[in-house]
Amino acid sequence: MTQTSDAAPKKQSRRRPTSLRIWNRRIHNYVGLYFLLFIWLFAVSGLLLNHSDWTFAEFWPQREEQSRAQVVRRPAATGDLAIARDLMRQLQIVGEVNETGRSRETGAFEFQVARPGQSFKVEADLQAGRAEMTETRLNGWGVFHTLHTFSGVKIGEPERQRDWLLTKVWSFAIDALAIGLIVLVATGVYLWLRLRRKRWAGILAVGAGTACCALFVVGLGLLFKV
Repeated sequence: MTQTSDAAPKKQSRRRPTSLRIWNRRIHNYVGLYFLLFIWLFAVSGLLLNHSDWTFAEFWPQREEQSRAQVVRRPAATGDLAIARDLMRQLQIVGEVNETGRSRETGAFEFQVARPGQSFKVEADLQAGRAEMTETRLNGWGVFHTLHTFSGVKIGEPERQRDWLLTKVWSFAIDALAIGLIVLVATGVYLWLRLRRKRWAGILAVGAGTACCALFVVGLGLLFKV
């Protein structure tokens, strides 16, 4: 005779993830995927900056330079940036205007234009209506190197503004990347705190990273303080 038990098998209760956990995981995953290539880009260019002695990554000795002279009309504008932009249209070059000024020797109007992997140095005699331009081209490694530091502005020159559309777009992308990394780390910390079994390993990792960061941010400043 078969005996049946009145007690129903107990089901293991599993806590359903809350909306916060679901959205946190989604944000962490998709933000990381969106910025994947950007992070790789800065990782590769950072390696090139840190190891400029790598033979395969040399770019400055392999640069290509080309000079040419062209007749130009005198711009009607008076400001240096406006003059440079007018001459750029005549010379058919685009990029970010870096430096403008007058030559002490000849009095010619000089300015430089830069974009990743390419730069132009222009010396224009506005009275004679003649401009000489030197173009410098870099290889692919040079483009990576430039992208890591290309911003269109310089420290100590607050009056300089970004005047090239692509520079503004690139600057916006870098701001978005910085904010995205903050979000990525914040959501990662939340996910780590939910894993109780790995909490101590995470504490050791966070502690090591904090100590290393403090060494460079605070420690070296105090060590070499005069």
